[in-house]
Amino acid sequence: MLSAMSVEHQFVRIRPIREEDRHAVMALAHRLTEGVAEWRDPEAVVEAARQWLAGSLASAREQRGAVFVAEADDGVVGVVSVNTQKHFTGTVDAYVGELAVAPHAARGGVGRQLMAAAETWARRQGVRHLTLETGAANTTARHFYAALGYREEAIRLTRTLDEEPGNE
Repeated sequence: MLSAMSVEHQFVRIRPIREEDRHAVMALAHRLTEGVAEWRDPEAVVEAARQWLAGSLASAREQRGAVFVAEADDGVVGVVSVNTQKHFTGTVDAYVGELAVAPHAARGGVGRQLMAAAETWARRQGVRHLTLETGAANTTARHFYAALGYREEAIRLTRTLDEEPGNE
């Protein structure tokens, strides 16, 4: 499962999370807020991201999923969580809950390596599909996932109810 690569002349290793990584992983929560609709409360979004990460860490401890970190010379620079969940069709899919890369390591291949670790984990679970969600406005993430071969499957629509139709 370990893989190595260079990010801005740093050695990066992908490995399963350890308890001592918790603080560094939680510090990446703000990276999960990109692409969230502008009408959502930004503080609530950050808190939700922290809760998502905490839930993924708990799932990994209980062996209901896995969390992998990208570790560089200066510490943890990325995280991905993956578990299994039932699709509405009844099949079990693997699901990436969170993928976050530190700003200074972005666009250096860390996200790609973390997704490869999630895909390897998913294959070992015997599932056929790996799914994930990202914000509709997060065009950077959408292009990243498309480049990895992910296809859009669902679209979520929201209407603000205190506005009249056609006046949003």
